[in-house]
Amino acid sequence: MDIIFWLAVFAVMLIVEFMTMGLTTIWFAAGSLISFVVALLGGPMWLQALVFFAVSIVLLIFTRPLVTKYQKKNVVKTNIDSLIGKEAKVIEEIDNNEAKGRAMIEGQEWMARSSSNEIIAANTMVIVERIEGAKLIVK
Repeated sequence: MDIIFWLAVFAVMLIVEFMTMGLTTIWFAAGSLISFVVALLGGPMWLQALVFFAVSIVLLIFTRPLVTKYQKKNVVKTNIDSLIGKEAKVIEEIDNNEAKGRAMIEGQEWMARSSSNEIIAANTMVIVERIEGAKLIVK
């Protein structure tokens, strides 16, 4: 009976993991698989439950951060986030006091402001520090 229980837990955890792809229930599926082995070897139910929780929690705490870090390693920033840190060309003098200034980056024209309140001349290359609304904040 214990063997069927752990196989059922394993199947349910895998189904939930495939539905959510949250990398949470996969560790409990692994715990249920190890508990299944303990049940096959004749271990008592309390030991099977202890093994299930211990293995699941240990895997969740120690391997999930590594796996999620690896998954996010190749994620490419999209839209405006990808502009931060890139060079832009000032096409209209940037003067925060006059609320004017424009810069061109990746073929798109943006309003631009200086992060240090300094005046930046046209045709100067700047680095995008952040984006606030529809304005590039540059240095």
